[in-house]
Amino acid sequence: MAKVKSTYFCQSCGYESAKWLGKCPSCEAWNSFVEEVVQKPSKNDWQTSGTSKKGNTPKPINSITSEKISRIDTLDTELNRVLGGGIVPGSVILIAGEPGIGKSTLMLQIGLTLNCKILYVSGEESEQQIKMRADRMTDNIKGDCFILSETSTQKIFTQAEQLVPDLMIVDSIQTLHSDQAESSAGSVSQVRQCTAELIRYAKETATPIFLVGHITKDGAIAGPKVLEHMVDTVLQFEGDRHLTYRILRTTKNRFGSTSELGIYEMIGTGLRQVSNPSEILISQKEGDLTGVTIGATIEGNRPLMIEIQSLVSTAAYGTPQRSSTGFDSKRLNMLLAVLEKRCGFRLGLQDVFLNMAGGIKVEDPAMDLSVCCSIISSLEEISISDKACFAAEVGLGGELRTVNRLDNRIAEAEKLGFETIYISKYGLKGLDTSKYKMKILSFSKINDVFSDLFG
Repeated sequence: MAKVKSTYFCQSCGYESAKWLGKCPSCEAWNSFVEEVVQKPSKNDWQTSGTSKKGNTPKPINSITSEKISRIDTLDTELNRVLGGGIVPGSVILIAGEPGIGKSTLMLQIGLTLNCKILYVSGEESEQQIKMRADRMTDNIKGDCFILSETSTQKIFTQAEQLVPDLMIVDSIQTLHSDQAESSAGSVSQVRQCTAELIRYAKETATPIFLVGHITKDGAIAGPKVLEHMVDTVLQFEGDRHLTYRILRTTKNRFGSTSELGIYEMIGTGLRQVSNPSEILISQKEGDLTGVTIGATIEGNRPLMIEIQSLVSTAAYGTPQRSSTGFDSKRLNMLLAVLEKRCGFRLGLQDVFLNMAGGIKVEDPAMDLSVCCSIISSLEEISISDKACFAAEVGLGGELRTVNRLDNRIAEAEKLGFETIYISKYGLKGLDTSKYKMKILSFSKINDVFSDLFG
């Protein structure tokens, strides 16, 4: 007979404790323990289960045949890129983001677009609410998308066995509950149990499943951390609800790269794919403005041209401010120290504000030279041509270091109509400059770049 007892779980990381604790010893979160009733299996339960008696036998790795798996095309170029080329059969994909960011809209678009049988399970909306949203998104609704408003996993699997869908979408995992766990929906035990049951169904039937997940006020995915370990792919939907652009990032992917991103624009009829993000990341302006430069960066396999905006002004209250949006503040402080120590610019009593246009976050060190030139342009009140861009890392000695995949950055800049690009002279090795029409200027020191730009 199975034993029933009470256990305390940390809602942040899933740490289990026999008693209540004020501070979690695993993730150090305060007041995160909740009491849940769990059912412990008896010692002989494993002997009575038919699958545990036999099990799989170990095989030599060279005797296992590997087959090339054909992925499912989502008909969404941005989503295909983030997933690594499409949906792998039998995979479980978790997509999380802020409330109202567009997770359900993206999932419903997939359900209405794909030419296969799809089961859309919703524990948050009724069937009529989903139909209203679908009518707003498209006039041509296909009959291959089946809507099920249900929260019990046992009933969901019963309907799935009768329908036999090619793809299942669950919105959201925090609303499901299983009879195998005694706690309420959304608790650590329920999230873990429901996810385990869905993963087992996906692997046994080779049916891919999308799980929509909630996030906490700190931006982390709600539920135990083991939820992210259990699934195959974790997607993060980012963006400000008050802005139109959304960014889909991969934080974990067993079947592809984790450095890819997809960009969407939220419009009245849903999410529109942005095929050329460089156009939205470079603002349209009239006349020359100081403190504005263009940097060439790489996100995954995609080259992007991003506009950097700087504002340097005299500190009004004695203590200078250092503020950056979309760029690492510690790296900004390092670059300011290089400009003052190696180049002689007096920035100790200046407020410096830095912004990456378009709301994108950049971690590529190739943006260093563009950031430095933007700051000095604002400081000296000298504008830089909007036909020039930059791609180089700045070292602590003021030297310019080369960056990876320079040819892709130059090709993207040339395609967008830029005439000049500033790079490190060490990046010319192995680079065929004859195939580019744009002017490529290479320097070894950041002082040489300033001399060419500002005289």
